[in-house]
Amino acid sequence: MKLGVMNPLWRWLAKISLIVWTICVVYPLVWTLFGALKDNQQFFLNKPWSLPNFPLLWSNFSYVWDKYNFNSYFMNSVIVTAVSTVLGVLLAATTAYILARYAFRGSGLLYYSYLFYMMIPPFLGIIPLFFLMDDLHLTNSLIGLIIIYTITAVPFGVFVLVGFFRTLPKELEESAAMDGASLYGIFFRIMLPLARPGLYSVAIITVLNIWNEYIYALVITNDPAKYTIPVAIAVMQAEMQYRTEWGPLFAALLISMVPVLIMYTIFQKQITGGITAGALKG
Repeated sequence: MKLGVMNPLWRWLAKISLIVWTICVVYPLVWTLFGALKDNQQFFLNKPWSLPNFPLLWSNFSYVWDKYNFNSYFMNSVIVTAVSTVLGVLLAATTAYILARYAFRGSGLLYYSYLFYMMIPPFLGIIPLFFLMDDLHLTNSLIGLIIIYTITAVPFGVFVLVGFFRTLPKELEESAAMDGASLYGIFFRIMLPLARPGLYSVAIITVLNIWNEYIYALVITNDPAKYTIPVAIAVMQAEMQYRTEWGPLFAALLISMVPVLIMYTIFQKQITGGITAGALKG
């Protein structure tokens, strides 16, 4: 009886909580858009959270894109993110497949080493990493960032994909081997396609992490031609010094957020579904 009375109450509480949470998430995005369409005069004479005046200053986006070389920074982020994601997912898939399907001495220790790495804050190893990359002459280069991002993407990919590969039937491998398929053929033609949901999840989350990454990009690169978008926005604000151009700054923030929002909106089911399936299978 009490459960029947409480169920409607809990449903209403859940709905209210979701509405409040949605407002908390959407409002900063809307406020950023409004800020990108204003000039400094509107920021100081009106309230910062007020609606922009007409005509709307869409020119802030082209101003940032051209004057502050955001076209170059955008391409740097695209190149680094795309290459690092492909390499990271491929290395994670091959490593996870070996750990899940072949038992060898030290395999458990190796697997838990990847999990342990995920618990270490990135900034703890940033100083020795910088000196290592400097000795290898990989600072101030996109290749150095790609190597770092690829390596940091592997542990999470291993964590997710091991669960997928462990549940795939071994009969598929045995049948393929009897038909003359090589180890590489079994992996790339049979096992990898079956783990596609996990691959999607790992790839999308890797893209989101690399696109928004700031610490490694700030420390490893100090050449303006190699900046990624997060570093470029921070440098842009520093260059403005005492006269911050709020409209262009908000426009830059919005440019950096749009690709991530579009990707997450399109692939949100693959993200949640793949991770949930991998966790249950693991």
